Amino acid sequence: MTRMAPHNVVLHGHDLSYVDSGSGPVVLFIHGILGSQRQWAHLVDKMDDNHRVLVPDLFGHGESAKPLGDYSLSAHAAAMRDLLDHLGIERVTLVGHSLGGGIAMQFFYLFPERVDRLVLVASGGLGREVNLVLRSATLPGAAQVLSVLASAPVLSRVEALGRGATKVGWRPGADIDAIWRGFSSLGDGESRRAFLATTRAVIDIGGQSISAHDHLEGALPIPTLIVWGSKDRMIPVSHALSVGRALPDCRVELFQGAGHFPHLDDPDRFARVLREFIASDGSKDRPAAAAD
Repeated sequence: MTRMAPHNVVLHGHDLSYVDSGSGPVVLFIHGILGSQRQWAHLVDKMDDNHRVLVPDLFGHGESAKPLGDYSLSAHAAAMRDLLDHLGIERVTLVGHSLGGGIAMQFFYLFPERVDRLVLVASGGLGREVNLVLRSATLPGAAQVLSVLASAPVLSRVEALGRGATKVGWRPGADIDAIWRGFSSLGDGESRRAFLATTRAVIDIGGQSISAHDHLEGALPIPTLIVWGSKDRMIPVSHALSVGRALPDCRVELFQGAGHFPHLDDPDRFARVLREFIASDGSKDRPAAAAD
């Protein structure tokens, strides 16, 4: 598809970039750390024939501003609320990936009257474990190390190695491609500062420091879908399975062989599952951990 030109809105003095396409029930897609609206772009033309699709860049990411300030889950959730207010939208289905899942849950906790359904994709906030790479960003000196690793000479050398590998048949998967795109966006100091602030708001050296379990209380009063890749090396699939056991009315879909970005590994299936979930009554109409 041709990438749609994003809109911009000024929220509290800072530019927020977003795509707004289609009409009908509103679906708000929230990306994760180092992500951007482009990670959802392939879903716009799969959804906007009968849904209104909103795909923002979070503050600190993509084409949105990267100000000094608060990068907590609550701050991101409030920014999403302000975007909806600006557009005159009352209620949405929230689809959050990784950090975006944590933001979606925090949004529902703060503004429950504005959420119709909740879709958590390889979500943060459902367990302590998280990849060592993200945990290392919380260490002293991480800013200095990152400035070297994300410098133009290092990025150019890694890109050259990647081009050489593709010539001999190597093809990067969805995880590597998405993570590389995110990492290569850290070439400027503002982006690195925002990345570290965002990471440190939800992760410490021991793992994820924010948990939604205290707020779940055995049930979610809205239809909830959890999507996870069976080979997720960023946040383990055991988080999805444990939530599926704790919340028996929640629907869990495992994408066998997919990694941390199941919506990129199998976008057609993801779009189909999402459409079915939005159209359903929200009940768990198939076994947990379905893998078709």
